[in-house]
Amino acid sequence: MGPLGSDTVTNPDRPEHDQPLPAMPDPTAPMRAAVRYGVFGLIALAVVSSVISVIVAGTPGLWGALIGAAVGGGFILFTALGVLLTSKMPAMTAGAVLLGTWLLKLILAIVVMGSLDSMDFYNRNALVLTIVFALVIVLGAETYGVLSTRALYIDAQSSDGVENDER
Repeated sequence: MGPLGSDTVTNPDRPEHDQPLPAMPDPTAPMRAAVRYGVFGLIALAVVSSVISVIVAGTPGLWGALIGAAVGGGFILFTALGVLLTSKMPAMTAGAVLLGTWLLKLILAIVVMGSLDSMDFYNRNALVLTIVFALVIVLGAETYGVLSTRALYIDAQSSDGVENDER
């Protein structure tokens, strides 16, 4: 909220203009868009991969595709969620949390893949291909989400109109 409860901000450098400036955009909007597009990409991949895997390998293909989507897509999406959830934290705290969650994800992925090694209810080809496609598609969708979101960039100028390099 701006002054006096309004949703806009006025420009104190130009009091002659009563035109309000637009409200400041949310700095987490690009990451929220990345997570949203990543989830949509993962759902689309899970559906397409499941259908193709069932046609090619039957029920084991379905299990391989679903596990692959969960492992590959979850690995990437949890990173974006971690960045989004730690965006208000100090840099050192956010870095420590992100490093800790990355190590936890890595250990969890190794445990899941290690425990699946001795089982045979899933198709390994469907699992591996879906993991690879999940990594590529979800990362690409998140990148598109970040790049397509309008963000405010401010050019640093002093109030007297002279740029910092010209002083």
